[in-house]
Amino acid sequence: MEIIDRVSLASKITNRLKKNQRELHEFFIKTKNGVPFFYIDDLLPKEWCAAINNSFPETSDMMLKKSLREDKFVGVKMNQYHPLIEEITYAFQDSRVVEIVQEICGIDSCHPDPTLYVGGISSMTENQFLKPHLDNSHNQKRDKWRVLNLLYYTSADWIESYGGNLEVWPEGLKGAPITITSKFNRLVVMGTDSSSWHSVSPVVVNKSRNCVSNYYFSDKPLSASDSFHVTLFRAWPKQKWDDLVLRIDGFARMTLRKIFPKGIKKNPHVYKNRPK
Repeated sequence: MEIIDRVSLASKITNRLKKNQRELHEFFIKTKNGVPFFYIDDLLPKEWCAAINNSFPETSDMMLKKSLREDKFVGVKMNQYHPLIEEITYAFQDSRVVEIVQEICGIDSCHPDPTLYVGGISSMTENQFLKPHLDNSHNQKRDKWRVLNLLYYTSADWIESYGGNLEVWPEGLKGAPITITSKFNRLVVMGTDSSSWHSVSPVVVNKSRNCVSNYYFSDKPLSASDSFHVTLFRAWPKQKWDDLVLRIDGFARMTLRKIFPKGIKKNPHVYKNRPK
């Protein structure tokens, strides 16, 4: 029986991406004027994806992030979870996977983040959400640009009507979003810059939407015109009051970062016991 570890996982991921490299590259380039992205289904053997999903920790063992901006469970303490969770997370940091992804996206050089800064795993249950936002532009040390967001969905039989789906806003929040269903065994790779607005719609069923997340960083921004920014949240259209509050919140946090460039305190969402 084949061992499911980060090496074998990375091999499967690399081969699947290489098989569809041309089509994925063309799709990513076609979407580049809005929010660039591509997705691929059946990334791994379905029994492997099911095993990964069954290895997700209970939400009681994860950290709840709940505010006007977001409501979700996140986890980064890989040494406290089933070993398969760490293996799949770091499989996306294998040099072969990084190389094929950067080729598909036409990026010269990408660097995965072993600290899993705001990466790792997440679960969303009924009524949880992630409002429209821009990811912060840099890594924790603020010496590299965030350029790609990799999202691997593992929840079995997930369909669009369940909610909990990725929304990208290629025309900004005045336009209409593109919904990308959080489908079982689907990988989404999305470019991140100062126009990459995205969100996760509220989950409307009593089920858990599980996701493995990684970010890739680079010495150069995805867009030449990009500039430093913290994570900026907005509200969905018609949520006027929420939007006003979130605009003020974003302005205040940006102002604070101008005074304290590396922040007042370190973000706890990092993996301190990361593999060597």
